[in-house]
Amino acid sequence: MSITSINPVNGKLNRYYEEDNPASVGKKIDQTHKAWLLWRETGFPERAALLRKMAENLRHQKEELAVLMTIEMGKPVKDGVSEIEKCALVCDYYAAEGTGFLKDEIIATEAAKSYVSFQPLGIVLAVMPWNFPFWQVFRFLAPALMAGNCGLLKHASNVPGCAQAIEQLVRVSGFPDNVFQTLMIGSGAVNAVIEHPGIKAVTLTGSTGAGMKVAAEAGRLLKKTVLELGGSDPYIILADADLEQAAETCVYSRLINNGQSCIAAKRFIVVSSVEEEFTALFKEKMMQRKTGDPFDAAIDLGPMARADLRDELHRQVQDNIAAGAKCILGGKIPSFEGEHAFYEPTILTGVKKGMPAYSEEIFGPVASIISATDTDDAVRLANDTFFGLGGAVFTKDLPLGEEIARNRLQAGSCFVNTFVKSDPRLPFGGINQSGYGRELGLFGIREFVNIKTVYIR
Repeated sequence: MSITSINPVNGKLNRYYEEDNPASVGKKIDQTHKAWLLWRETGFPERAALLRKMAENLRHQKEELAVLMTIEMGKPVKDGVSEIEKCALVCDYYAAEGTGFLKDEIIATEAAKSYVSFQPLGIVLAVMPWNFPFWQVFRFLAPALMAGNCGLLKHASNVPGCAQAIEQLVRVSGFPDNVFQTLMIGSGAVNAVIEHPGIKAVTLTGSTGAGMKVAAEAGRLLKKTVLELGGSDPYIILADADLEQAAETCVYSRLINNGQSCIAAKRFIVVSSVEEEFTALFKEKMMQRKTGDPFDAAIDLGPMARADLRDELHRQVQDNIAAGAKCILGGKIPSFEGEHAFYEPTILTGVKKGMPAYSEEIFGPVASIISATDTDDAVRLANDTFFGLGGAVFTKDLPLGEEIARNRLQAGSCFVNTFVKSDPRLPFGGINQSGYGRELGLFGIREFVNIKTVYIR
């Protein structure tokens, strides 16, 4: 059996990768467990030094790693370079802050001494997606290693080269053998890995359906999970918003990674008094974005990651049009030479409850504009979703914007007058069908540790 890497620009084969059989998977788990028995005994200074070395190696190899992403999932090279730089940043962040995050916390009680200690759990299995093939892994890996855990990666099957490159980066940065390994397996083999007694926790970034399956299996075995799942992020445009700035920011957020991001803006909820003006600006700025060869620095959008994903996106667009939405831009599969998985930037207006674009996650360069009567109605529409990953509000009234973001928008990350993004310094994650648990920041590194009470009389 083999795992195939296909170039989404032209549909040509990159290469085949040999798939791990059950015996080789078991061997890797055993090797990583043995590595953990030693790794957990290392001190924070040693772990931090290795993380800083890995950050250095990431920056040194950022161009070649960006190219690898492009040929496996279509990301423009310039965006891939930025992704690798962000991976280096999270390594440096936990190298600098991890010791403080995990130091013993003294708690005053009647005891002679009582405190909380944070100790590693063991092997964390990471089930990761293709859309940010390095960043999604490093935002789990950096805190896991700093905490004294080890990792096994089941990456998306269309980015096996990226998976192997990450394992190589860990190795050449000086980490002990087998503290992190890649499992070349399909999704059907994940449950068997979770069942292995050497696996102590699971983190997954992916679809809501995939998260439910992993959570069910891990829950059956009482193993800790963190799930970062889908989203249909609402961006509220209030009547007093700076429409020029809002439109520019909204277009940027909708087209990040060719629209293939859980926290990309997806539903634009616009107060009716400014809907016409905002929509015109939004369309104008969408039309300025250039689609084409992801190796061209002038290009804003490359192909989608796979042709089947592009075809599913097009089906969703057509279903919305059939349900009464109006397509004012795009909505077509381009036909330029060499095209394989490209899709035009698309705008749907008149989106209403009952249409797919109102309730489903649209994972591609398609924007849905929804009309609201006023501020309260906009907030109601924003929260009328099964998801809860991120959201944003645009207004010149900053106290009102903060009040909506803090108290009224129901999501894990809420931003005012800018786009939703992850930051190593801030916790990241969702609620409802967008998952649970947090990555990054203080809260992220404490997800996969034993929060142990020590009490001495």
